[in-house]
Amino acid sequence: MIELQFFERTDFKQLINWIDSPEFLLQFSGPKFDFPLTEQQLEDYIKGANTDDSSTLIYKVIHEETGNIIGHISLGEIDEKNLSARVGKVLVGDKSMRGLGIGELMVEKVLEIAFEKLKLHRVSLSVFDFNHSAIFCYEKVGFVKEGLYRDYRKIGDEYWNTWGMSILESEWFTRSNRKKGSGAKI
Repeated sequence: MIELQFFERTDFKQLINWIDSPEFLLQFSGPKFDFPLTEQQLEDYIKGANTDDSSTLIYKVIHEETGNIIGHISLGEIDEKNLSARVGKVLVGDKSMRGLGIGELMVEKVLEIAFEKLKLHRVSLSVFDFNHSAIFCYEKVGFVKEGLYRDYRKIGDEYWNTWGMSILESEWFTRSNRKKGSGAKI
């Protein structure tokens, strides 16, 4: 139903068009970008990414039936010593595709890369505590809440809390009924 392909310069305008407010940008990217999102910010974002020795893999999400770009996801902070990484910038950008389980598929695909291709041990993420649909999605895929970071980000006059969540390779392989080291194709 979906395929992950590396995010490229030709994809910048699509991502920029999906980001319509400072609050939405903060939910999507954390403090990585400033509103309004610009091509220069995205140029800096992809610099050094998506190579064999990169610590960041950035993907666009393609709907296989239509060929349309419908989302965005990244796997960053790839740490070969500790065998860990962080999922970030998860976005089902095409509003007509929201609520259809696309987010779950996106996260599963990036975890498949993390655990089966990169052979990582732990993958983590952060999510704002009011983003109930994202939390539900991450828990459904197997992420576990580790702790609540209170007043973690300031937006306007408010502070937002964020949950730290993670999934371990043993949990991934148990949940997905796959054998570790099965050499699954990505």
